[in-house]
Amino acid sequence: MKPISIQIQRTNKRSSEEICSAFLDTERWSEFEGYSILPGIEHAQFEVRTPEYVGSRIKVQNKDGSGHVEEIMEWDTARKVVLKFQDFTPPLKHLATHFIETWEFQKTAAGTLTIRRMDMFPIGFMGWLTLLPISRLMKKAFEKNAEQTA
Repeated sequence: MKPISIQIQRTNKRSSEEICSAFLDTERWSEFEGYSILPGIEHAQFEVRTPEYVGSRIKVQNKDGSGHVEEIMEWDTARKVVLKFQDFTPPLKHLATHFIETWEFQKTAAGTLTIRRMDMFPIGFMGWLTLLPISRLMKKAFEKNAEQTA
């Protein structure tokens, strides 16, 4: 089934290296507050932390008790970071196989243009129908998070 995709763009005064450094600080992940019924993050911690970061796994617990694991698939602090969300707990476990979140960075005169994209891979038509409104909430959550961290 075709993924559901969302994307936002923001210019940040911080460098891509500073953005990535903050990303590695899992104590700050609780700053992601979610949006409406989409829960924010309660806490996150590394399950596995590799020297080059690719293959590192971060266990995430959300404020509603649900959780998942985020694995770093690509780590290039100048250009792009890619994460795979997987090992969902219910109810998301029954709706999606995984999500892919991509952060792309472009240096500009005003700072760093950050393009944040998420592709949600549903399980069947019912998963797609349920993830569609969730994707809209996720986009709003991304926008809110971007404003808070700019």
